[in-house]
Amino acid sequence: MNPSLCAIALGSNLGDSLAIVQAAIERLDTFPEVEIVKVSRWYRTKAITLDPESSQPDYINGCAILATTLMPQALLTLLLDMEIQFGRERRERWGARTLDLDLLLYADYVLDTPHLTIPHPRMVDRAFVLLPLTEIAADWIHPLTGCKIGKLAIDPPDLELCLPQPIQIL
Repeated sequence: MNPSLCAIALGSNLGDSLAIVQAAIERLDTFPEVEIVKVSRWYRTKAITLDPESSQPDYINGCAILATTLMPQALLTLLLDMEIQFGRERRERWGARTLDLDLLLYADYVLDTPHLTIPHPRMVDRAFVLLPLTEIAADWIHPLTGCKIGKLAIDPPDLELCLPQPIQIL
């Protein structure tokens, strides 16, 4: 089977978040069915929560392009297993987390099942996804909007809420 290109988003706001997202990339690269093709810069972003009164630490977010021979559901299972290995506990929606891995795009697939929706249903509303994804996949056509990722990233709706800023790694 020929590998398919897919895009994932990575995020963390508990623990040493930069080390965690970098270690997640390294771990993904150890699976024989997955090849890391490109990784964006890392961004510091404000947490967006369901409760405006709650306070969470800033996130470290980024995106990666993978080539994989796994089908979408199998890749999602691998990503969810990795989250658990990195200490993720699902207590509340949009809660703080050690690692969040989202499958954004899988080739030009459109899929809507109870457990997996491709493209990711909220990716076009999230600056912390679109800005790093544009760095590595600006010309990728979003299969539902028909727009290039680079165009979708021009003015994302939550830009003023999450304020993504590239971070300098020394």
